[in-house]
Amino acid sequence: MLLIFLITAGSVLVYMIGWFVAAQVRGRNDIADVAWGLGFILAAAVSLVAGQGYPLRGLLVSALVLAWGIRLALHIHNRNRGRGEDPRYRKWREEWGRWFVLRSFLQVFLLQGFLLLLVAVPVVYANASPAVPLGLLDLLGLALWLSGFCFETVGDWQLLRFIRDPRNKGKLMTTGLWRYTRHPNYFGEVTLWWGIWLMALPLPGGWMTVVGPLTITILILKVSGIPMLEKPYEGRADFQEYKRRTSSFFPMPPKAGGV
Repeated sequence: MLLIFLITAGSVLVYMIGWFVAAQVRGRNDIADVAWGLGFILAAAVSLVAGQGYPLRGLLVSALVLAWGIRLALHIHNRNRGRGEDPRYRKWREEWGRWFVLRSFLQVFLLQGFLLLLVAVPVVYANASPAVPLGLLDLLGLALWLSGFCFETVGDWQLLRFIRDPRNKGKLMTTGLWRYTRHPNYFGEVTLWWGIWLMALPLPGGWMTVVGPLTITILILKVSGIPMLEKPYEGRADFQEYKRRTSSFFPMPPKAGGV
């Protein structure tokens, strides 16, 4: 088990170094966002092959990661195509000055690789563990994953279509799923990782893999997700009204007078 984790970690390290080099060549660190989803596919594939047992549960969760990772990477690539570097990364480029390259390696790519490994723990564990028959928890986990995947996909699609309409320039997205939560895509991503954890739970010691969904939940709710994304909008009156009426994460009916 430990050897499989180490092999997977080593693969992810080499993978992130490669993306770091590509980012310096292209002059944009936001390609790390594309690397995020594809990195999970790598972790799933390496741990599955290294485990050599190819358990049915491992094949299933790896297939789910494959579908999610490809969808997310393509979405981010299409969203960023023809645009400048993401403002969050551009701001760091300005703030870090002469330490930009080193801090990019450590705080963007290396840190992201480490967090990726933490989130992927349930997947690696399922691939490295002896086969255990599928049961009710796997069915519940699959249903939860499907719900999260659909929520994230639809939320991203609605937002992308909204942004690409010139008539919406400078406006906030407040319709569709965005009427019920300010971050339907984030809600979907967190939900699907809890679904994968439920599928790892029947394995001996599977409860310990809760570090995976807990990591992505904390990141999105408290660190690099919602707080970082909403910060630039804090001074806008329309955002304050939207914020007052609309749930930040869990889908809820808008408050009275909601948009």
